[in-house]
Amino acid sequence: MTTKDPEPSSQPATSDGHILIVDDDPQIRQLAGKFLREHGHRVTMARDGREMRQVLETVAIDLVLLDIMLPGGNGLELCKEIRTRSSLPVIMLTARGSETDRIVGLEIGADDYVSKPFNPRELLARINSVLRRTRNHHGATHESGGHLLRFDGWSLDTRRRELNDPGGVIIDLSTGEYDLLLTFLEQPQRVLTRDQLMDSAKHRMATGFDRAIDIQVSRLRKKLGSDDDGQAMIKTIRGSGYMFVPAVTRT
Repeated sequence: MTTKDPEPSSQPATSDGHILIVDDDPQIRQLAGKFLREHGHRVTMARDGREMRQVLETVAIDLVLLDIMLPGGNGLELCKEIRTRSSLPVIMLTARGSETDRIVGLEIGADDYVSKPFNPRELLARINSVLRRTRNHHGATHESGGHLLRFDGWSLDTRRRELNDPGGVIIDLSTGEYDLLLTFLEQPQRVLTRDQLMDSAKHRMATGFDRAIDIQVSRLRKKLGSDDDGQAMIKTIRGSGYMFVPAVTRT
């Protein structure tokens, strides 16, 4: 008896979010899908990159749960493909103990990762955490002033969640990169430790993976036009953490 993936769920409009599960293992899809539905999410499933693209072209998705090992297309490449098109949140499913995959996933823009075999409650918690950050920042307003933060000719619109370079070009940011940049802009010219950055940005990675924040800083530096050596805007304070150097104004 074969198992056929269900069509996109028609759950009530009160569902917490629409999750796309991309995994070639039917047991993983069914287990994760059933648990997420039971906790208020809508779920659509795809077995590979081709089906993933078809769903993304026709269905409004809030978050992609993406396996690294897929037939006919590496999950890391698919994550990179998603990130070149949008800031849609992506959580990677990785083999337990595969730190290299986690590092590469973060470097190409994944927002978080969950190791297989996973605890369904941990998976749900991580999905809900990423969705909360995304929604909070999409609708962010600041009582202390306007929603446009300017620095060195750049601007970050916290209502639209858009970063514009000095030429007016929109620079795509992952959820983690946006969280980190907003944290820097709200506390410019102050030394922030890694723990402070992870807490303020609410970007919590699995216990024992201390390089997560460093990877996000490295990616953000590149998008701001400086490499790790230049550090034009984000300065490394040896033994302490990081500091955002430019002055920031709010309009």
